[in-house]
Amino acid sequence: MLCEDEIHPSRRAILGAAGALFAWSFAPRYAFAASGRDPRLVVVVLRGALDGLAAVPPVGDPAYVPLRPGLALPTSGDGAALPLDGFFGLHPAMPNLARLYRTKQAAIVHATATGYRERSHFDGQDVLESGQPRPGLTQSGWLNRAIALLPPGERIAARGALGIGAIAPLVVRGPAPVLGWAPQGLQQADDDVARRVLQLYDEREPRLAAALRQGLDTSRMATASGLGALRPRSSPADPEGMALIATGAAKLMAAPDGPRVAALALEGWDTHVNAGGATGQLATRLGGLDRVFAIFEEELKPVWRDTVVVVMTEFGRTARVNGTIGTDHGTATVAFLAGGAVNGGRVIADWPGLGANRLFEGRDLAATTDLRAVLKGVLVDHLGLDARPLAETIFPGTLALAPMRGLVG
Repeated sequence: MLCEDEIHPSRRAILGAAGALFAWSFAPRYAFAASGRDPRLVVVVLRGALDGLAAVPPVGDPAYVPLRPGLALPTSGDGAALPLDGFFGLHPAMPNLARLYRTKQAAIVHATATGYRERSHFDGQDVLESGQPRPGLTQSGWLNRAIALLPPGERIAARGALGIGAIAPLVVRGPAPVLGWAPQGLQQADDDVARRVLQLYDEREPRLAAALRQGLDTSRMATASGLGALRPRSSPADPEGMALIATGAAKLMAAPDGPRVAALALEGWDTHVNAGGATGQLATRLGGLDRVFAIFEEELKPVWRDTVVVVMTEFGRTARVNGTIGTDHGTATVAFLAGGAVNGGRVIADWPGLGANRLFEGRDLAATTDLRAVLKGVLVDHLGLDARPLAETIFPGTLALAPMRGLVG
């Protein structure tokens, strides 16, 4: 349930949800349920490059602590990493994920990245969400294209895609109209669209509808007065905003006639300065993400056994701490999978090591697992897609990259 101070989201969060619902109402209505199930798939994009070595520290690697003075987590005492498998730990801000891991409902893929090897946020996010081998090749996302490949089936399992973020995530964009949230306010909106959005929220979540009305009115007043963007109270970069976004998406996905696929974009993972160890800015955001897992588990309880939540980011961060007690743009990172359908309780890693001669270009955790293989595995085993179209249409040029099977139990 939302507490009273959680029903006043920022204009960004409100109108991101508005755009999501608009996109859902116009997205293709294809359906396919692998093995007769009614699966849900949530893709969470962490914008800014999550520090995988902080989120899932390799406490068993002898080079870990020397590389990270001021940031490395201990294995015991205050601020200790939560134990996973003896070699890897989990940031103490993520007890919900640790619980899901222990009950084999969460898995972690470490030392993973897309095929992108530069360090531009814009280009890295483009490759991550488009599924293309390099940036700038398309304006559609791999999840949108995957939905379009799902054939009609006996059960209507997928009802289009729900996309929520500061701008509707590229991963769910495609030929269908998508209306996104931006600091300037609602773009390409008219009264008919606004009425449709409000009607959908009135039917599903009246309290969020009230917040949406307030946000739409605020946006119009700000535009009319020339004030532009207002200072947000919450956003997709803080735990309150993350919780609101997750709650709204989960409630819609739980409805019998709601969307089965969703993409959320959470901001603020670019920790160049004062990242913090067991506490601090990164710990705060990891705690917000941990709450997102708990919200989806609670709201989707009746269908949790057929749910997969995938968390991904554009690239990792440097192995070494920089001069401002943060980390800079890197290469490999972690991906999280959670849900009742996940074959969990394990960290999946071909660990490259953190020794000086093992770092990519002498500075980054080297990528040993292609994230696209992970995503392919989820699409094959959870949504029932064929492997060949994945290599031709969803992730072009990856015919030699086999889906990672067995991620979904």
